[in-house]
Amino acid sequence: MNAPRKALFLDRDGVINVEKNYVFRIEDFDFMPGIFELCSTARDSGFRLIVITNQAGIGRGYYTEADYRHLTGWMLTEFSARHIEIDRVYHCPYHPSAGVGQYRRESFDRKPHPGMILKAQKDFDLELSQCVLIGDKDSDIEAGRAAGVGHLVKLIHGAQASADPAMDDLLVFSDLSAARDWLGNTFG
Repeated sequence: MNAPRKALFLDRDGVINVEKNYVFRIEDFDFMPGIFELCSTARDSGFRLIVITNQAGIGRGYYTEADYRHLTGWMLTEFSARHIEIDRVYHCPYHPSAGVGQYRRESFDRKPHPGMILKAQKDFDLELSQCVLIGDKDSDIEAGRAAGVGHLVKLIHGAQASADPAMDDLLVFSDLSAARDWLGNTFG
């Protein structure tokens, strides 16, 4: 059987873990309620799991690439312990105005640009029209739209629910359980 040509693209901060601004330590990393169930449903529905994350905290000098790798390794182990394999994690450490030294530059990988998604498309021979992206920021959705991802999902938090109208190509959910239900019903 051929490997699946569809993927679930996940932003990290605000989707996989609770957004706390520049999380880089294990003790500050809290998984979002429902993330493991969502990923399990996606796997059962034939999706690869790919994380795409801006990590401007590296570029700003708040933490190092080694700090990021350490936390990412731990995160992947937590998924593996639940029998969920993440296929790849792509990150962009650059910031065009607040970056320090080599990290102060434009990057096609930094969302809202689609670079990380297009790298994954090439690396895994993905059919982007069959893929799903879940993000909590407009830049996540813009990156997915620019890459041609077929299903865009915005996870909203708290008071944003009534202030963020859905667009024609965008589904909006207030929690990951609702996103999981939609994914399972649509692709399961």
